[in-house]
Amino acid sequence: MAKSGAEITANRIDVLARLQIAQEGAETAFPQADLALLSADDTQPEINPDTLREAFASGRSRDMAAGRTLIGPHRADLEAIYASKSVPAKSCSTGEQKALLISLILANARALATDFGAPPILLLDEVAAHLDANRRAALYAEIVALNAQAWITGTGAELFEELGQRAMMCSVSDQDGSSSVEVLP
Repeated sequence: MAKSGAEITANRIDVLARLQIAQEGAETAFPQADLALLSADDTQPEINPDTLREAFASGRSRDMAAGRTLIGPHRADLEAIYASKSVPAKSCSTGEQKALLISLILANARALATDFGAPPILLLDEVAAHLDANRRAALYAEIVALNAQAWITGTGAELFEELGQRAMMCSVSDQDGSSSVEVLP
C-alpha cells in the first residue's frame, strides 16, 4: 500500500508540474495558477514508500481510534493560487475561480497535445455560462488554436455567437420521450 501510495503521489506531482509548464508562456486570456499538492496538514505529501510505510505503521492506533486512515495520498488536496494576484483560489470570486479552472483545462489540453502529438477531444459542459462575450471569444479562440475537437453544451444560442461559422451547432430536445437532434444553420 505504501508503494502504491507513493507512486500515486509522485504521479500527481508530475501532472501538476506538466500543467505548470503548459501554463507558462501560453498566450491566453485566462489567469495562470500556481499549483501544489498538499497533505491534510498543509505539508508536502510523502513520495518515499519507506517513509510512508513507517507513517502508516506509527499511525495505526490513531487511525483505529479515528475510524479512518489519517495519512496517505487520499488525504492530499490540490492547492491553486491565482498567480498574478497571489490569492488562493478558494478566496477568489466565483468568476475568478471559473477562469482559473478554464485555464487549467486549457493547460491540460496543451500538455496532452504535446504528449500525444495530437489535440485531445474536449467535453465542456456549460463552460460558457457566466462568461462575458470577451471571455467566451477568448475561450473559443484558444480551443480553435489547439486544433481540438470540442463538444460544448449550453442552454442558449447566445453563448455560442462568438464561435460564428467555426462550429457546427445542434439543438437537442425531447420529443415524445426520445432525444431529437437538429442541426442549426
